[in-house]
Amino acid sequence: MRQHQYEPEVDVKARSRAARTRMPIVGTALLAIAGVIATVAAGCGGGAGAAPKITTTARAGVAPVPPDQGAYFGAWVPAEGAGLPSASPSPSGSPSESPSDSGSPSESPSGSQSPTPSGKDAGKPGMAPVLDFEQKLGRRLDIVQSYRGWKSDFPGGLEKSVADGNRYLLLTWDGGDTREIVQGEHDDLIAKRARAVKALGKPVFLRWARDMDKSSGQKGVHSAADFVAAWKHLREIFKRENVDNVAWVWCPTARGFSGANAGSYYPGDDQVDWICADAQPGADYDYRDLSEALKLFMEWSRGRHKPIMIAEFGVPKSYGPRRAEWLREAAKTLQDPQVKAIVYFDSDEQAKNARDKRRSYSVTGDKHATSALRELATTPYFNPRNLPVTSGG
Repeated sequence: MRQHQYEPEVDVKARSRAARTRMPIVGTALLAIAGVIATVAAGCGGGAGAAPKITTTARAGVAPVPPDQGAYFGAWVPAEGAGLPSASPSPSGSPSESPSDSGSPSESPSGSQSPTPSGKDAGKPGMAPVLDFEQKLGRRLDIVQSYRGWKSDFPGGLEKSVADGNRYLLLTWDGGDTREIVQGEHDDLIAKRARAVKALGKPVFLRWARDMDKSSGQKGVHSAADFVAAWKHLREIFKRENVDNVAWVWCPTARGFSGANAGSYYPGDDQVDWICADAQPGADYDYRDLSEALKLFMEWSRGRHKPIMIAEFGVPKSYGPRRAEWLREAAKTLQDPQVKAIVYFDSDEQAKNARDKRRSYSVTGDKHATSALRELATTPYFNPRNLPVTSGG
């Protein structure tokens, strides 16, 4: 293994290293000119090479920090049966909660049982679907995502299993009413959850109240100012409980930068460790590259000295034979020096019904899409810990 999983790192130097490996040998004068151009580009905030120097408030070696080079690769893999479309999805459109404590082998939508995963994590609560997905990818995940409701108890079986291994946990925690939070009505609940996360004793990405910019959630969010106040209140309670193994991930929708003023919900550089966007292409498009979905978010992010996480990105089944093409283009887009983590949304649970292919993202049963996702996941850029790669399942 090239580096320890939790090796401290704050300043990112991948841009200059990558540039040196791509450029032919040239004279000192040309290198100096290239450096000036890069500096100007960074100041203008455009282009894939225009990443700022990255900083974080997270405690290096204890909370998750960016890899020195490349980006972590992770996924949301729902529990057995939970990734299937429902005729009556939840009003929020939120994914189902984390897999149960069952360690039983996963089943495909057709009902055929997948091969029983093996290894030291086999049989651990909630890990069977994750291990099956990893087998198809041909590598272990860097990040495993879980979802919990605002008043749900956690960590559960999956979170404990992830923390027990050498994968990072991305804990997505739904937000409560922001004004009630600021008024202190949920302080006991927040403190209890803070102590539970601390007790895991491993680095955790905490993504609280993601997609706060969506109009469907404004009843509880109220306003950008209310959200920011609630975010700061949560952080203060976690600080009071001496929780230092958490990296705070702020995550609106990428679409929110095209009209919903998602940037107004930003709590500030001193309050955020990772900036993030949920970046599904959108069901109102017949076909849309990830680069287009991310464009305005990435332009906004150039002004922040933070690592980027792209969470819940996925290619719709409605793209049919072009899914593999989409994923290969996405791999190019995501090899950006400021992007330090990506998380695939391998689920169909947001679909309105079984015929809704525009909101279905799992690659199960699609050998071409699975192969393209495996290519992405095993690209060295997305394997910064140099994990072993197999031929895949």
